[in-house]
Order: sequence, then structure tokens, then C-alpha cells
Amino acid sequence: MKSTFFFLVYALSFSALADEKIPVIEMGERGGVPNFIARMEKERKAHVAFLGGSITQNQTGHTAMVPEWLEKTYPEVEFTFTNAGLSSTCSVTGAFRADRDVFSKGPVDLLVVEFAVNDDQDAGHDRKTAIRGLEGIIRQYFEANPTGDVISVQFVNPQMLEKKQAGEAVVSVEAHKAAARNYGLAIVDVGQALADEIAAGTMTWDKDYGGTHPNKLGYRFASDLIIKVIDDTVSGETPQTVTLPDPLDEKSYSGATMVDVQTFNWLGGWKYGQVSKELLPVGQIRADYEVYPAIRSDEPGNYLYYNFSGTMLGAFVLAGPDAGRLEVSIDSGEWMPVDLHHHYSKSLNYPRSVVLVDDLSDAYHQAAIRTAVGDSEEKKTATILHFQVNR
Repeated sequence: MKSTFFFLVYALSFSALADEKIPVIEMGERGGVPNFIARMEKERKAHVAFLGGSITQNQTGHTAMVPEWLEKTYPEVEFTFTNAGLSSTCSVTGAFRADRDVFSKGPVDLLVVEFAVNDDQDAGHDRKTAIRGLEGIIRQYFEANPTGDVISVQFVNPQMLEKKQAGEAVVSVEAHKAAARNYGLAIVDVGQALADEIAAGTMTWDKDYGGTHPNKLGYRFASDLIIKVIDDTVSGETPQTVTLPDPLDEKSYSGATMVDVQTFNWLGGWKYGQVSKELLPVGQIRADYEVYPAIRSDEPGNYLYYNFSGTMLGAFVLAGPDAGRLEVSIDSGEWMPVDLHHHYSKSLNYPRSVVLVDDLSDAYHQAAIRTAVGDSEEKKTATILHFQVNR
């Protein structure tokens, strides 16, 4: 039985938002998460997964508060919870690691996904790329879990909040909402909710919400919005198969596949080994990546070759202070530069997905990749954990 206490709190908390032009919560064409409710009520067992960046990776935030509420509200249900948050990663990285980090864990009845902040401040994605990332995750999810549900959550950073307060669109937020609406999903706009509360004088950014990585009160605020979606959903009798509509973008990363670096051919110069200070002597290394091997080149003109079928080729790299450029040639075409260095690379081997080439025909291609040649003073280093192909 659902908690009357929570219902009253939510009714009071959100009544002030009812007249807003920009909705804080959208229940979607499917009316929230009816399959998830039906699964809990009928089968007494449910798997909830959280996918996102460091906001999700935090072990005390919404990934703890939402499960706590679920277990109290549905004590008869046996829950499994998966936290697949990974610091600094964007929706493109999410699309390529979703299978490894989420879907391989077994059927997922509810996926809570957030990448709007990292698509904005870390990756700086345009609308097209942000849609391709999140839509890729959504389509992969329903292909693996056709009777599941998804909640798309957009957290907020200072720049995004300023735009919300000025009535301006935030590219990543609008892209993710567009992708979610195409599939009738529930949407939670944390940034809009916070902007409304600040305008009403009931919350502040620093003290109450806590910043880009929320404090306890900020996570409580966001978690209650997510919980409201679940609490307001009318139960379905049985989980229904979700029929996928046409994609917003035919080249969204729904065929995202990680490719082992060892499947590439290389001609000398590249070193293969465990991520460590021995392999990456410059810059900090996050412990999350020390369990993986990588290839590394410290000099210009080292080549890699790969034949693949797909519309996109990318790489997941650790871009440290010494990160340089790669150059890519597809089907013997001209060499195209791809800068690996990031504004967060100053002292950290920064984890990021880079798109080497996109918008290819869905056909067979031959790729040649090399560390940049040219100015002898230019940084040449490249460290690659795995490649990415959208098949």
C-alpha cells in the first residue's frame, strides 16, 4: 500500500507548480511507469537501475533515496538495485556502456537515466548528439526490456539554472526531453523545479540545493520528484509490451557496441597494458579505470587500422595533460583531426568519448587512425580504453 504521508507531502510541495508553463514533471503518454507498478504488484519482484554520470554515481543521492522509499512503500517486493553511474561520462558514453553496465545484469523493470548536466558541461554536445546518445539508450533499453519503464531525469548546473531562470532553452535538456517524449516516457526536470522554487523564495542554489553535485537536501528534492512519478502512476493490470516508434534520428546510437582495442591492427609504437602510472605517467588516474587495459602512443605517426560496418566510429579515451590529437581517414579519404585534450585535462586523465567519424552510410568501412603528425612541439599522446561502433 502506498504511503499517505508521502502523498500529502507531494501534494503540498507541488501544488505551487501546477500553473507553470514549463512542467516540472511530465507523466508521458504511458502515464508514468505502469509496467513497473504492475510488475511490483503482480510479481513481487523488481529490478531498478540508475544510469548517469557522477550525480548518479553518488551512493547517498537519488540512487539511495528512491530505493529507500520503494522498500518502505512496497515491503512485499523483492528489489534489486543497480547503480551504473560513472563520473564525467555523457549520454554517448552511456549508450555504449549500457549493455555492459546495465542490461547484462538481467531484466531491468525501471531505468532512471540522467545525463543532461554532463552533456552540457563535460561533453558540450549539440542537440543532435545529445538526442543520439539518450535515444540510443532508450531504444537499447526497450529492445532488451520490452515490458519495462524509463524515467528521464534532467539535473542542473549553474549555467543551466541561469538559462532556466531567464526562460531560455537548455540544449541538453530539450534534446533529452524530445527523445523521451518520442517514446512516451515520464520526464523529471529538476532544473525547472529548482528555478520555480528559487523564484518563489523557498529554496536557494547554494545552501538548499548544494550545487551541481547536490547536497542531502538537494538530492531529497530531486528524489521526491522521481518518487512522485512512481507514486502518481495508475497501476496497469499486467505489464504491456512497448512498441517502439520510429526514431527521432535514424543514426541514434541504438546499435552502440564497444570494441576491444586488441581487435584493431597496429604497426608498432602502441603500448598495451593495464591503466596505471606506469602506462600513464602524467596526470591523476581515477580508480574506476585502473581495472581496465588500454593502448597508448607517446609519439606521432603511430597507426591503427580497423574494418567495420556501421554509421559511427568513436573512442573512449583517458585524456590527460599530455593528450594530443588523432587523425582519422575513412575509406582512404582525407585525414580528419580529432582533438583529445579537454578543459578538464589539466591535471586528470579525463575519461571521455570522442566521435572519430559520424553520419556514415550504414555499410562496410575501412578506418585508418594515427596519432597526429606535423608540428614537432604539438602534443602527440593518445590513450584509448576501447573503440565504439554504432552498428
